Amino acid sequence: MIRAFASDDRTAMLAFAQGLPEHDLMFLGRDLRHPRVVDAWAAAISDGDIDSLLHEDEGRITGSAALVRDPLGWSGHVGEVRVLVATAARGQGVGRALLAAIIRTAQNHGLKKLTARMTPDQSAAIELFESQGFRGEALLKDHAIDRQGRLHDIAILSLDLEREAVRQTAFGMQDA
Repeated sequence: MIRAFASDDRTAMLAFAQGLPEHDLMFLGRDLRHPRVVDAWAAAISDGDIDSLLHEDEGRITGSAALVRDPLGWSGHVGEVRVLVATAARGQGVGRALLAAIIRTAQNHGLKKLTARMTPDQSAAIELFESQGFRGEALLKDHAIDRQGRLHDIAILSLDLEREAVRQTAFGMQDA
């Protein structure tokens, strides 16, 4: 089941984040395992700067997707997509369902472009995003550092939503 993040999801979100490998969180910029980060996220959702969807299975969060926007900035037409899936739920279509739902959310907001960040070694995530039309746009060398002091590159993928809408219409997928 996919639904919107609610303010009473704080504890469940922290439990979900605690179960994720640290490497999966590096692209976020902030460590989602800290209560203050989840509180700031919830505040941004309340302010309308972030749309967040959760995937639940038997009452537990097994995936999360966020669409981060800054409608007042120079790039107000661009949204950043973030997708996280619990290790045990991978390969079951959770990420695909969340990504498709968050792309629809972006289209509903009238955004023109989406970006996504991940480390280049997250090949399954890259394949998922590419299957939805995202393409590599940039590589930020040594952009993230883990707790052991190791540097990691961050890949940035993007999706032109107007081009994607034309593609969906051409293939009769606009209502999919």
